[in-house]
Amino acid sequence: MPSPHVLSRTEGAVRVLTLSRVEKKNAFTSAMYAALNEELAIVDSDPSVRVVLFEGAGGVFTAGNDLTDFMANPPSGEDSPVFRFLMHLVDLTKPLVVAVDGPAIGIGTTLLLHADYVVATREARLQMPFINLGLSPEGGSSLLLPRIVGQTRASEWLMFAEPIDAERAREAGLINAVVAKEELAAFAMARATFLASKPPGSVQLAKHLLREPLRAELKAVIAREGVHFVERLGSAEAAEAFQAFFTRKR
Repeated sequence: MPSPHVLSRTEGAVRVLTLSRVEKKNAFTSAMYAALNEELAIVDSDPSVRVVLFEGAGGVFTAGNDLTDFMANPPSGEDSPVFRFLMHLVDLTKPLVVAVDGPAIGIGTTLLLHADYVVATREARLQMPFINLGLSPEGGSSLLLPRIVGQTRASEWLMFAEPIDAERAREAGLINAVVAKEELAAFAMARATFLASKPPGSVQLAKHLLREPLRAELKAVIAREGVHFVERLGSAEAAEAFQAFFTRKR
C-alpha cells in the first residue's frame, strides 16, 4: 500500500527509502509501516538492488510512533504492520545503511540495531522512551542492545530512557560514524554506493553469517516483546502516561 510519507528512489544499485512526514517529525503510522513492508519485499527480490539506505526528511530521522495513530490502530499480534516490519528487518538479505539526523525516538533507535552501517550527525539524538510511556522494550532491543553496547549501558538506556547523543552512541558501538549535518546525505550515499560496488553474493553471505546465529532467537524475542508490549498498552500505567503525553501536547 503506497504512502505519501514513504518516498523511494534508486541511485545505481542503492534503493533509498525516505521517511517524509516532516510536519509530524516523520512519526510512523500504520500506513507507513505497510508501505515500508512492500518496499522491503520488492528490494529483497530485486537483484539490481544491492544496498538499502534509510533516511529521514527535514532534519529529523523519526519521532517514533505517532501515538494518535498508534492508539487508533494498536498492534495486535504478528499480523500487525509494525511486527511485520521488524521481521522484514530481521530477514533482510541486502545490507542496510541508515542515515540519522535529529531525533531518532523509539523504533527510530531500535531499528538501528538491525542496520549494517549507521552514520549520524552531531545533532542526532537517540532515545528509547518505552518505560516513560508505561510500555516495554521492542524491536529485539532486549536482546540486541546489550550485545552491542553492553549490559550496563543497555540497562541505563532502556530503564532511564534518557536521550543519547551521537558521539556517545558511536563510542558505545551503536553508530559507525558521526559527521556534520551538511555532509550526512553525501556521506551515507558514498558508503552505500561503495558497499554496492562489492561482489553482492559475498556481501550478502557475510551479512548472513554475521546475523544467522541469532536469527531464530531474535525472532522469538521480538515475538515475546510484542506480547508484553500489547499487554502494557492496556495497562493503567500506560493509560496514565499517554494521558499525560496528550495533555502536554495540547
